[in-house]
Amino acid sequence: MTVAAVIQARMTSTRLPGKVLLPAAGREMLAHQIDRVRRARSVDAICIATTANATDDKVADLAERENIAVFRGSEQDVLGRFVAAAERVGADTVVRLTGDCPLTDPELIDAVMTVFRSADPAVDYATNSVPRTWPIGLDVEVASMAALRLANAETDDPYDREHVTPFLYRQPERFRIARHLAPKDLSGYRWTLDERSDYELLVRILEALLPANPNFGWRDVIALLDKHPDWRALNAGVGQKQRRYEQPISGDSDD
Repeated sequence: MTVAAVIQARMTSTRLPGKVLLPAAGREMLAHQIDRVRRARSVDAICIATTANATDDKVADLAERENIAVFRGSEQDVLGRFVAAAERVGADTVVRLTGDCPLTDPELIDAVMTVFRSADPAVDYATNSVPRTWPIGLDVEVASMAALRLANAETDDPYDREHVTPFLYRQPERFRIARHLAPKDLSGYRWTLDERSDYELLVRILEALLPANPNFGWRDVIALLDKHPDWRALNAGVGQKQRRYEQPISGDSDD
């Protein structure tokens, strides 16, 4: 079984354009995320799913520089682009990530993958974000290619095609779903990148933790914020976009 992490990334995000390539601690935000996904033991390949628009040439250039696959497709039909990206790298199972989450935790990728693989009977979709118990920005979704291909073939709902996975999680009678919950409610933490205030917080976190521990995880981030409780106030007023369904999504649908 080939497991591929597909990271959706584009430059034209609605609230903070160009955010995936903003700098922090000597690397672009998307590059930091790639570094962290590479440490997930369960991931065999990584592919950046970006658009065919000229505005995303720089995203494709970063993928080439990092020596990872890139697929360029429709800006609006994110589901079609996502499935094609996974097929580009021969995936049987796909980890869905969005490029606005530079603190993506490889431990959580592996944990959700373990839930996906060990479920009996087998599941089609596993997630750590329904209900939300982990910090916003650590979302991990895992789906079988068989389920994603069904979604791609059957749905013409613009919402499904924009957000990739609603076709799966809103049909629990058809698709088997598994969940990975946090040991306690950590949903009050916000570590995604939608607004300038999010960026300021993430820069502080990366610059504080990376020099001493490049392999830092979510526990280290919480410990850092416990030492600097005022940092959490930086983006405390930033809200998540309202979605048609209950599945929480970090950032914009294609960021």
